[in-house]
Amino acid sequence: ILAASSSSCIGSKTWPPYDMIVISLSSSKLILQSWNTLDFLMNIFYEPFFYKENLLTVTKIIFTFLSYSSLWFGAWLSVFYCIKVASFTQSFFIWLKLRIARLMPWMLLTAWLCSFTAAIPFAWDVSSVHKNITVPLHMTNSSARRTTRKDSLGLLILLCNAAIGVPLILSVVSNILLIRSLWIHTRRMQNNASGFRDPSLEAHMKAIKSVFSFLTLYIIFFICVLIIVFNTFLPLSNGDSIFVVLMAACPTAHTLVLIWSNPKFQELPARIWQHTNCHIR
Repeated sequence: ILAASSSSCIGSKTWPPYDMIVISLSSSKLILQSWNTLDFLMNIFYEPFFYKENLLTVTKIIFTFLSYSSLWFGAWLSVFYCIKVASFTQSFFIWLKLRIARLMPWMLLTAWLCSFTAAIPFAWDVSSVHKNITVPLHMTNSSARRTTRKDSLGLLILLCNAAIGVPLILSVVSNILLIRSLWIHTRRMQNNASGFRDPSLEAHMKAIKSVFSFLTLYIIFFICVLIIVFNTFLPLSNGDSIFVVLMAACPTAHTLVLIWSNPKFQELPARIWQHTNCHIR
């Protein structure tokens, strides 16, 4: 996906908004998957070194930033599909359709800024937890320590919930509106069908399945990120491992659905395969 979208943007002065979203989404997912693999290996083979204060802070910030970025870019992709495909006649949707190309860079910049802002409090929270653990008991007032911990955690939860809740709402609303629009249009086409297989009708049904798959995978990914970010389970426990595997599987499944639903992403692998066979022969 990244190669196909990038190749269509190379040499052009203006990038299409769809390619901008897909490049951002695929890049964030690729980096997130690579970082999760590295984090998992370090957690297993370099556990004493991994739990040092500075390294733990960096890993938490990077994971939060990449996870939230993926959620934001996935939400903007759903919004883009809804604006471009859904047949709504309201003036607001018409206004968005005419201006989505100019708004897209600002939407992506907003995603980066919101993700970065939500990740920063983890540096304070992880550092405060580490200091509370390492400072001797007679040098620290227990009630003050609990108050500091409570205040920092409350601010952290508030920021993270605000950052992670907005893209979820955008994605769910956009996908539901798009499914509703496609379903209404599909029902009209079925009523007017002559009995033969209609390629347009099949394309609409395929689009409904793709959007529903996007929404399901997005919600699963959202739940996994929320559970992992807030340390619901102990590291490397059975519950933590299950949600880590699910979180890693969702971007892969989303990528496959995106390739299956878009002929543009199917052409490049076919050309590479054909080129490879020609060289082998």
